[in-house]
Amino acid sequence: MVTMKSSWAMKVVVMMKRRSLCTAVTAKVTATRWERVKNSRAGAWCRTLVSDYKEACREVVVGAWERPLKALTYLGLLGGASACAYTNPGEDSLHATFLESSNQLGLLSPWIRNGASDGHVQSLTKLHNEGRLRHLSLGVASLAWRADYDPGISLYEASCSNLTVPWRELPQRVLDVGFAGRWWMLDKKMKDYDINEEEFKSLPTHMQTTLPPTVQEVERNESLHKASWLPLKMEEEVAELKESSQDAAVVPEMVEEEEQKESSAQ
Repeated sequence: MVTMKSSWAMKVVVMMKRRSLCTAVTAKVTATRWERVKNSRAGAWCRTLVSDYKEACREVVVGAWERPLKALTYLGLLGGASACAYTNPGEDSLHATFLESSNQLGLLSPWIRNGASDGHVQSLTKLHNEGRLRHLSLGVASLAWRADYDPGISLYEASCSNLTVPWRELPQRVLDVGFAGRWWMLDKKMKDYDINEEEFKSLPTHMQTTLPPTVQEVERNESLHKASWLPLKMEEEVAELKESSQDAAVVPEMVEEEEQKESSAQ
């Protein structure tokens, strides 16, 4: 029995020693791998990158603390650029805007449409139907420009890279500028879109332009407007009112004359 107990005790001791050795070897291998990765080129590059960014952030904070006005200026410019980029109109906005303008003009008679508004919208609609209306995003703004061919056409002139539109001709082909959520040229053309200036060319010169009314004219117009709400009075009613007022004035005079006669007779 003693021999068996001693043998079991020796086995337990041996197993515990093996386990401790395995744990130590595993920890040593793990530490060795981490050190190997840390000391490699990738690890050195990552440490340098983190150190550079840390130093840059520290310099930004120190510079903003020392020069707050300059920091606010840069912060405002960055915020403005971000807002412009966020509100930069896209190609869908361009199509929706000029289609809405086309619908507004379609509700008017051709005789009262503004010629500039109608011509600009019609040209955009034609280019859109032909596939020649292009959109170019610049990040903070957008350009709508006119191309020569539809991108899906199979002509050699449209597919050859040597015959594409050069950049120096782009300013001549620009149709509109999109900025801050608006297409400025289209908005300018649609101003007074329901006023046909051709109708007023036959009028005298002094009637072609209008001036804001004066204070006296405004008061006169207001008084006329208030008077228009009063009930109308016919001429016969006015005559009857005059006769009744005259009769009412004559009766007291007659009564006074009779009283004077009676008093004189007594």
